[in-house]
Amino acid sequence: MGGCFSDVRGGKDAVGGDLPRPTEPNANNDGAHNDAIEFFYRAHGAYPLFTQLELSFSASKLLDLDVTSKSDPMVVVYLKKNDGKLEELGRTEVILNNLNPVWIQKVSVAYQFETVQNLIFRVYDVDTQYHNVPVKTLNLRDQEFLGEGSCVLSEIVTKQNRSLTLTLKGKNGQGGLRNFGTLTVHAEETIASRSAVEIKFRCAHLDNKDLFSKSDPFLRISRTVETGGSIPICKTEVVDNNLNPTWKPLCLSMQQFGSKDTPLVIEWFDFNSNGNHILIGKLQKSVADLETLFKEKSGVNFFIPSSRAGHEKVLKGQLFVDQFCEKEQFSFVDYISSGFELNFMVAVDFTGSNGDPRKPESLHYIDPYGRLNSYQQAITEVGQVIQFYDADKSFPAWGFGGRTANGTVSHCFNLNGNASESEVVGVEGIMAAYDSAVRNVALSGPTLFGLVVNRAAEIAARSLSSNNKYYVLLIITDGILTDLQETKDALVRASNLPLSILIVGVGNADFKQMEILDADNGQRLESSTGRIAMRDIVQFVPMRDVQSGQISVVQGLLEELPGQLLSYMRSMDIKPLIFNAAAQVSPA
Repeated sequence: MGGCFSDVRGGKDAVGGDLPRPTEPNANNDGAHNDAIEFFYRAHGAYPLFTQLELSFSASKLLDLDVTSKSDPMVVVYLKKNDGKLEELGRTEVILNNLNPVWIQKVSVAYQFETVQNLIFRVYDVDTQYHNVPVKTLNLRDQEFLGEGSCVLSEIVTKQNRSLTLTLKGKNGQGGLRNFGTLTVHAEETIASRSAVEIKFRCAHLDNKDLFSKSDPFLRISRTVETGGSIPICKTEVVDNNLNPTWKPLCLSMQQFGSKDTPLVIEWFDFNSNGNHILIGKLQKSVADLETLFKEKSGVNFFIPSSRAGHEKVLKGQLFVDQFCEKEQFSFVDYISSGFELNFMVAVDFTGSNGDPRKPESLHYIDPYGRLNSYQQAITEVGQVIQFYDADKSFPAWGFGGRTANGTVSHCFNLNGNASESEVVGVEGIMAAYDSAVRNVALSGPTLFGLVVNRAAEIAARSLSSNNKYYVLLIITDGILTDLQETKDALVRASNLPLSILIVGVGNADFKQMEILDADNGQRLESSTGRIAMRDIVQFVPMRDVQSGQISVVQGLLEELPGQLLSYMRSMDIKPLIFNAAAQVSPA
């Protein structure tokens, strides 16, 4: 898209071979599985009847809207609700210069037997300038529409091969006789398993297919399915100008490869920027076979497929497995149910940008008739969720940006007015402390997050020896930040601690600074000294999205928390307590 040759950098990245994610981060997604959300609802007596499915996609003869190259397509999946509104379930990756793409990124959906689930599939041509941007952050208004199809989820599930081919049309069925191509949707039931394998591939003596340089090889791995054919599950990154490449390790979950004996098709391609990647050779091995190659330190030859059985041409190029490691990937609920404690801390914005609390238009106005202001609404709604997950329901609660009783402006003061004790009990305790602070603390400024982040980090650091606590700092703010770089520095320093930070925005301010801290654009935060955050620990939720019904407060708060907790546990190799105990009593 854009009338120029596609920027190929994004097309050279690996897809589908990173650590399995506990939740699907593509979009705000009620349709996909999130075990933290499910755990919350089940604990409150809601037991949904559903089967978790993964949808995979391929297309044929898509529209070509580019001038000197082909379209760069991406699929976006929606669930059409009863009121006609569309809820986005997820997005595939972008495939460069291809009118017959086969996508690797799957979209999760909960198949509810008793419900008619109308799905809408829209295909977009992604503009060149966005090829290195995470698909989650793409504004679809900036992309060109290639066509859409729709069906009821049960139509796919009830097919013998669980595949349905849709004829794409223009928006709302328009487009006349124009051919928009077809989209094939395949559904597979999710396999619940903790098993995963990390594999590092290397090749030797690959054939050179380029005239003035060496080939640019990459591998695509697909899983064979019972009904015939195969489903791509991942691809490696492209290694430029190399006939003896070594790729970065791939981590494949059993959900992706099925079982250790399931045949996998491994294809070797030479990358071309025009999208016409050349299939040079292929082979078929199971995960068990790949483990044997690793143990025996032997290679296996690629071959060129032939229409006649037994007439395949064996190539000199060989595949080796330099690393093979089986892993257990534990879930958020595995940790919580084994005794890991979530401990929440709360910080409330008392800066002058919130408005004079004596005036009804202020975000801090205490209504004499009991109507909740923006902060009280946030504390009440958010508190019900965090209270459920907090082990002792005692919260350190602070304010920042206010002038306290001694006349000084503090950027981290105890909300309850007690100089020696910051903890309050339950949502009621937060509300009571907040009400008292509004009446006794003068709004001031500037807005500084750094001190409360550092205070939370100090508490989290003190628990490192126990290895069974994880902390979450909840910051409720109107979103106008003064110390952006200092806050980045504090967040980068805290990124290797058992700590997440949930920022809830109240009011209608511009929250661009909060979105920068959220780092959902794929760029990890960088400190003023050039240090990069070890992981993303911030999530931002605007309350106006909750109040407008776009997302639920449970969904908004818990969308990224499981992934942040798991990224910390995995980086520190911390296992759930019951698994640690079992390892200690088992024989060597």
